[in-house]
Amino acid sequence: MSTRLATGGRLLETGRAVNFTFNGKRLTGYEGDTLASALLANDQMLVGRSFKYHRPRGIVASGGEEPNALVGLGTGARFEPNQRATTTELFDGLTATSQNHWPSLEFDVGAVNSKLGRFLTAGFYYKTFISPRPFWKHIYEPIIRQSAGLGKAPKDRDEDKYEHFYAFVDVVIIGGGVAGLQAARAAGQAGAKVLLMEQTAHWGGRAPVDGGSVNGQPVDKFVDEIVSELETMDNVTLRTRMMGAGVYDHGYVLGYERVNDHQPDAPGPRHRLWRIRAGQIVTATGAIERPLSFAGNDIPGVMLASAVRDYAVNYGVSIGDRTVVVTNNDDAYLTAITLKNMGLDVPVILDARAGGGGALADQARDLGIRVENGKGIAKVLGGKRVSGVAVCAQAGEGAVVEEIECDAVAMSGGWSPVVHLWSHCGGKLIWDDAQAHFRPDVDKAPTGAQGEAFVAVAGTANGHLDLAAVLADADAVGKAAAKATGFNPKRKAAPVAEATQAAPVEAIWLMPQGAGINLRMKSWLDYQNDVKVSDVQLAAREGFESVEHAKRYTTLGMATDQGKLSNINGLAILSDALNQPIPQTGTTTFRPPYTPISLSAIAGQARGEIFQPIRKTPMHSWHQENGAHFEPVGQWRRPYCYLQSGESTKTAVHREITQTRNSLALLDASTLGKIIVKGPDAGKFLDMLYTNMMSTLKPGKCRYGLMCSENGFLMDDGVVARIDDDTFLCHTTTGGAESIHGHMEEWLQTEWWDWKVYTANVTEQYAQIAVVGPNARKVLEKLTQDDISADALAFMSFADITLAGIKARAYRISFSGELSYEIAVSASEGRALWDKLLEAGAEFDVTTYGTEGLHVMRAEKGFIMIGDETDGTVIPQDLNMQWAISKKKDDYLGKRAQERSHMTDPTRWKLVGLETTDGSVLPEGAYATAPGTNANGQRNTQGRVTSTYHSPTLGKGIAMALVLNGPDRMGETLEFPKVDGTVVTAKIVDPIFYDKDGEKQNV
Repeated sequence: MSTRLATGGRLLETGRAVNFTFNGKRLTGYEGDTLASALLANDQMLVGRSFKYHRPRGIVASGGEEPNALVGLGTGARFEPNQRATTTELFDGLTATSQNHWPSLEFDVGAVNSKLGRFLTAGFYYKTFISPRPFWKHIYEPIIRQSAGLGKAPKDRDEDKYEHFYAFVDVVIIGGGVAGLQAARAAGQAGAKVLLMEQTAHWGGRAPVDGGSVNGQPVDKFVDEIVSELETMDNVTLRTRMMGAGVYDHGYVLGYERVNDHQPDAPGPRHRLWRIRAGQIVTATGAIERPLSFAGNDIPGVMLASAVRDYAVNYGVSIGDRTVVVTNNDDAYLTAITLKNMGLDVPVILDARAGGGGALADQARDLGIRVENGKGIAKVLGGKRVSGVAVCAQAGEGAVVEEIECDAVAMSGGWSPVVHLWSHCGGKLIWDDAQAHFRPDVDKAPTGAQGEAFVAVAGTANGHLDLAAVLADADAVGKAAAKATGFNPKRKAAPVAEATQAAPVEAIWLMPQGAGINLRMKSWLDYQNDVKVSDVQLAAREGFESVEHAKRYTTLGMATDQGKLSNINGLAILSDALNQPIPQTGTTTFRPPYTPISLSAIAGQARGEIFQPIRKTPMHSWHQENGAHFEPVGQWRRPYCYLQSGESTKTAVHREITQTRNSLALLDASTLGKIIVKGPDAGKFLDMLYTNMMSTLKPGKCRYGLMCSENGFLMDDGVVARIDDDTFLCHTTTGGAESIHGHMEEWLQTEWWDWKVYTANVTEQYAQIAVVGPNARKVLEKLTQDDISADALAFMSFADITLAGIKARAYRISFSGELSYEIAVSASEGRALWDKLLEAGAEFDVTTYGTEGLHVMRAEKGFIMIGDETDGTVIPQDLNMQWAISKKKDDYLGKRAQERSHMTDPTRWKLVGLETTDGSVLPEGAYATAPGTNANGQRNTQGRVTSTYHSPTLGKGIAMALVLNGPDRMGETLEFPKVDGTVVTAKIVDPIFYDKDGEKQNV
């Protein structure tokens, strides 16, 4: 049965039929329909089931505030659960399925929960599932997990594209109703760069539906005119289908654009996430109509009065042939008048106000509509759809005075400004008794660092419910926003609208006012989560007096609509139960996003191969071409070793180490972090970051340093080079470049913000090549005329030289224990120098080595590796590195933490070397056992292996370990059980296994 009106709809293209399916049933709508309007046009009143009681649910709203009509859209790779039918534009081939029921929408066995309502009151899960405790894992948890959630998670990989977009404007205006349009025109005429966004596909908001006149012409003509004007302004950008998702500090706005949801096969991204910086932000987000709380207000066919009007005017859809209107304000009279003028029957308007309405009430009576003042609904009759209403006196206790047959109920409990975006970044609210709603306190606007307001609110969102007041306010706000960003507003008068005279709204939070407990239990606040008036009252009786506590105890406002319809009514009921005014109860916290946004839009293009792009050094292609066996190191792929014909990784590593020690090898060290620290206070800053003194370092010299967190634990190490008096270059571990740079910036911005220091991560701007081995100096001398002798370029110093015609910086540092130079050149010249070094080193039988050879050689020298010898609980003293802690400075990050009793405990494990007695290799992470057992009945431990290798240089297994009293136990033997039950024994030795005096690296 079709409920489409012969008059058609304002937004429909009735000549363009669109086919779609709902629960496998083939239906037809028109281009311009939403899924909700098309379902209603096909008389599909039942669209889902509620979460807890599985009660029948119908469409209640027409916009993003809809709590009931959530469906699964699409199939396969395009399946998406929990999509609002009210904001889903209809397209040919759309497939939708209802949610949260079994075996079918019409017959759902979960509806038995409704019969158990007296046992499933607010907080029942907190009281029920706490004991007996053994039941949780085996009985409660599986049932709860099976019941949790609404839609089904997608199983296939999303095949659509998504992108991020960055925009910088003077004024961003959120909301494309008449207020947003007029604010955009006022700011745009002043010359400001303006971005105006509207979350629906159409401009004008509610005004074209509600009617009225502006400058002597119908309001819809005014909308068309102003949109046409804005489209011709080069400094104004208009975007529909784009929501203002969140407002943050410093003029930052997150926009969410649904680019191709309505045309899924069109080219381009499906969604686009906008990251916007604006000098001024204007929220012109309108208002949401509130429902009324009466028994049966959740039965399909009970709908917001404004939504009934929207469907009739915009889409030509009749919700019912006989619609009862119930209200506490004049706006709902517009719905009754609209329906009557379309030829539909309105049996009665129930106005809960004893004094009744204003001019619109008279207009309704003139059309022959019966108006009853001081009346309300005792209960709605019907099950899966409305069949009638029982009428009562609002001031009474629910005694039924008559029953009226109807098939729809249009309710209006007043209007609440959409204050979410205003509140996201700290905007305060004020309670308006006259309008019975919270509105922005414009005297307490969010402010920037200099105390300047950067967020304004316009029109209905500012509490103005009259068209004339809306336009005047929006014009003033738009001009003020332009002026705040440095432009001179035009002295043009605001559009003039015909003012309306409305009777005052009356705050009605429960209908009827004296309803007994039995009726209250059937009055619903949160439709999706099945929260009743009685649940909130119970929460108050049980001591949950904070609105935030009551929210979590009852789940009020925790559904996918985030309480857009339920929160104000809920906090009013809570206030009444606590016998305190609504402002004292306050509101819950508004958090972004305003309505849900897709996870794919948040990810943008960061998916598949570019989810975490592989970072490549300038020599990466050479590595690929020459047998590199790669391993992931952070976001990089570094050669583990280079495999030659017939080699295993083990033999390749041994060959590389032997050749490095005997002659010459190259290592691609480009991935090591390189951070420039510059400024008059750079030395002082580094003294605080590193445990040792850096400010005394001379230009041209290098110093090894340790960096600790404020908790005293070792977090990074590296060589610091002083370039000049004000400039340092800090080398970090490969995986630590970004985090250490962030660590530096955090302290500069939050603690030492007045220090004159600048930092820059230049890791990828330079290629760095380690030239290592006894012949390292010889090969470099073949390529340079500069003096790089031991006297001219001593150990732990650097010099700017020219190698093979390439300007380079040569650092005389070593991580292998051999004569070594680390050569830094511009990244664009890294491959050229690599090739030149290989060519020049051919006479020395040059090889290349990878990360495993690097690790083995550093372990042979007793050098620590961050991430091996450290695990977030290790301090420098554990590694016998007291020598790297300066005694000349008063403080550094971590110093006070290291003075705590636990840090100075003499039983902390200390670093030692280990040699296996049989020459084998100890397992990584193996623990050394000790006599006795711990509290868990396990064998005591007295140490653990931090890194372990076979040393081809020494011909045996070596390891580094943290051992109880280790440095004092040289020569002792420890036992390390293996997983297979066997035991490996190892002797405690000095951790420096090779060239203890450093003669090779200092040659």
